[in-house]
Order: sequence, then structure tokens, then C-alpha cells
Amino acid sequence: MSLSQDPLWPRAGGWPAPGPGPADVALLGIGTWRTSLSPTGAHATPAAVREALRRYSPALRHPDPRRVLDGGGTVDLGALAVVDHGDVPDPDGPAGEERARAAVAEAVRGARLLVALGGDNALTVPAALGSWGREIGTAGLVTLDAHHDLRDGVSNGSPVRRLIEAGLDPARVVQIGIADFANSAAYGRRAHELGIRVVSLDELRSRGVAAVVAEALEVAGAASGPVHLDVDVDVCDRSVAPGCPASVPGGIAAHELRALVRGLVQGRSVRSVDVAEVDATADAPDGRTVRLAALCVLEALAGLALRTG
Repeated sequence: MSLSQDPLWPRAGGWPAPGPGPADVALLGIGTWRTSLSPTGAHATPAAVREALRRYSPALRHPDPRRVLDGGGTVDLGALAVVDHGDVPDPDGPAGEERARAAVAEAVRGARLLVALGGDNALTVPAALGSWGREIGTAGLVTLDAHHDLRDGVSNGSPVRRLIEAGLDPARVVQIGIADFANSAAYGRRAHELGIRVVSLDELRSRGVAAVVAEALEVAGAASGPVHLDVDVDVCDRSVAPGCPASVPGGIAAHELRALVRGLVQGRSVRSVDVAEVDATADAPDGRTVRLAALCVLEALAGLALRTG
């Protein structure tokens, strides 16, 4: 379907390739899918998210109603310099993972924030490692996920374990949205023994987004190193994320995910974000999961634009 054109209503997306100058945001597709524990066509998702971005405007109301800004209280994300580095070819397997890690390192070097489009959750390993580089000893990780991702082996269920084995301090890992009946007792014990801060769905709902965001940024950024945010969209309720193979009924709402992403990226320690576990080939006919993933990209940009200090 062709989209309407209005010079006074610019569309998000359509960002240029990198140029000679610095950028605020670097976008990179890392369409991992071959090691997924569930059948997936997640390699098709980066392109689908880029297309879905065109449905939205790069403008938002400022969250502080006392602020009077140019444009009547709106924040124009069009003021951010966003560049699109394209997709990493065949990012699965050891060689593909190394390509993805190198591409992330190159992209993040010239930007304030990297946004990696998955792909299944296997992309979190090269996205985080490429972003952190030699700073892994002081790095932090926040996951928005129904699952611990501490499984043995190499799959989309093992990125957190693999990052810890690579040198990430588990005391600076925060997992938000861990769901009942979505993890084994063994991996729950593993998270506890490692000292990971686990925020269950029930705790998130009882404490609220703002309090959980504040604690997550404090814990993950305790060593003043770079923080990576893993946005696994299957943390959402299956009604809003049917294109996530492992989403379950009872997950968080779309507005909660968006608020978490925006709030966390407002933290100045967050250097990189990945959006994972959306299978564009299995989405609902209205494309609701891919559209939510696209909105997560825009919420990350919003968080960057709203940073203070």
C-alpha cells in the first residue's frame, strides 16, 4: 500500500548511509536466525522494520508539560543525525558473529547510540561485545525479556550466559519482565547463583516502570562503563506480539515496553540497543509485532533526544 505524502508530515526511516561526519544514531541490521530454538524467519525482520518505520512520524510530545519548546511542545527526532549501515551478511555461526561484532564496533565508533535490528536473540552477543570492546570489564546489561537466556550451548537462548563467560560481571546484569512458566527451575537457580538482578513481571507491575528503570540503570551502570539494552519483544503479551515465537499470554503491554525502552535509553550510560525475537514472516496480518519493533526503534531515539545533563 502506498503511503500518503505531505511535506509538513515527514516520515521516520529512510535514513542515509554513513557519511564523513559523526552521527547521533547508527542503525545496523543483524538478522540472526539459524540457531533459534523455535522455527523462525527472523532474518526477514530488519527489512520489515525499516519499512514499518515509514508509517510513523519522527515527532513526539515532550513528556514534561511545563516545557515550552519550538513547535508547541514537540520533540523533533528529525534533528538527530541517524545513519543506516545496512545489514551484516549471514551473521550466524562463528564467522558471521565476528562479522557482526566488527560491524557494530565500526558503527558505534562514530555514533552516540547504536540500534541493532534482529534477528533472533543470538544477535545480542555480537551487538554487546562490539559495542563494549575492551570495556567489557566495566560494562552492564539490561534485558527486557520473558526469559533468562542462560541456556547451555549456542542459541538464541544463551546470549546472557555467553556474555558472562566472555567477561561481563553478572552483578551488573538486570533482567526485566521474566515470566512465570517460561523458564526452568535450573536456569532460575543459575540466575540467582550468578547474582543477576531479576525483576519479574509481577514486580514490574507492582513497582512501576519509572522505579524499575532507575534501579536498572543504577545496577547496570555501577562501574561507569557502557550499558547494552537487549529488547526482546517476546516480553510482551502475545496479543500484541504474535510474531514473537516465544511470547506468552500475560506479558507486558505495548505501552509498557515502549516506556521501558525510552526510559532506559535516557540513561547516559546506554551505548547500544538491540531489538530482537520478532519473526516478520509469522506476524499477524496487520503487522502489529513488526510495527511495535519499529516503535521501539523510535522510542530509543526519543530516549537519546531527551537525555539531560
